[in-house]
Amino acid sequence: MTDWTTLAAGLADELVRLGKVRSPEWQAAVRAVPRHELVPVQHLYDPSTGTWTPRSTADDQALVYSNTALFVLPGGRSSTSMPGLMTRMLETLDVRDGHDVLEVGTGTGYNAALLSHRIGDQHVFSVDIEPDLVQLARERLARIGYRPTLVTADGADGLPEHAPYDRIVGTCSVPSVPWAWVEQVREGGLILVDLKLAPLAGNLVLLHRDGQRVDGRFDPTYASFMAMRHVRDEPRTRRPPRDHGMANERTTTLDLPRPWEHGVVWFLAHHALPHGTEFSLSGDGPGEPPRHTVLTSPDGSWCEVHAEAEDGRRRVHETGAHRLWGTIEEAHRQWLALGQPGWDRFGLSVTREHQWTWLDEPGRPLHART
Repeated sequence: MTDWTTLAAGLADELVRLGKVRSPEWQAAVRAVPRHELVPVQHLYDPSTGTWTPRSTADDQALVYSNTALFVLPGGRSSTSMPGLMTRMLETLDVRDGHDVLEVGTGTGYNAALLSHRIGDQHVFSVDIEPDLVQLARERLARIGYRPTLVTADGADGLPEHAPYDRIVGTCSVPSVPWAWVEQVREGGLILVDLKLAPLAGNLVLLHRDGQRVDGRFDPTYASFMAMRHVRDEPRTRRPPRDHGMANERTTTLDLPRPWEHGVVWFLAHHALPHGTEFSLSGDGPGEPPRHTVLTSPDGSWCEVHAEAEDGRRRVHETGAHRLWGTIEEAHRQWLALGQPGWDRFGLSVTREHQWTWLDEPGRPLHART
């Protein structure tokens, strides 16, 4: 078996080639951390059977030291992100010697290990809602010589007993930035988090604290994390079956059969779509392969957009209090009118009372909410 240090060095070299890590300090951290000790067993999902199969990293250390995201518990309750995403985020945070860093989302502990190697574990604090994950991470980190402060807590509350922090990084997605994080980051400090108004509807945003507010731009490169879990997560709303006989039928010229794959348009749409809107694919009947786009919202509104187009138009079935596909169409028109901007033109501002997204500068708000 290849020695893990050789594999870790190969991973660092790969991340350098990909442009995911530049500084010698973070390259050294990747080379020094035995990732296989923190991800001893991964579970690979087989969609054909709907089952999770355990796979020991002792049998395939090369997978652990590749730039690959891994699920590490059945049901996907925890994952370890692509190392290249982690190092890119850590460099974006501009972490320096002497900084105190709060991580929200301990997971396997790999990110905490990289931070501990870079700035010393006495400067690293991490919270996670899952007690078993926190305990496993604590034990495994101690085994490889790192003892950062790990706490079981709801990440939305931050970790006030050790505040203030120079940097806060969220390795989970949030629909809005918790004000507790703003209060716990120092003046001039940075918060890096994956803002997702809904699944896939958002991106990483780097926020700078200036007095009683934070402002910052979204990252030009898309990234996504699992949603932050809370002590009491909202139960899923039961969606009624779709009745085509009750729906309005029309056609659309919008060529976005899977709108969630167009990140910016999907993001703009979720400023107007009802909270809790979900997306899926459906077939023509039971047992048929999924082909058509379906959007549903908790109030019973739904739409179905057919996969095949005729003369550039697709059939749409739509009903309910909200015209869901109409909202997608309007978001696409808005994106065109704004000049087809990419992520780097969007930003976010947060005060105690409001959060708003903007285009180019905070004075050009797209949407505000309490």
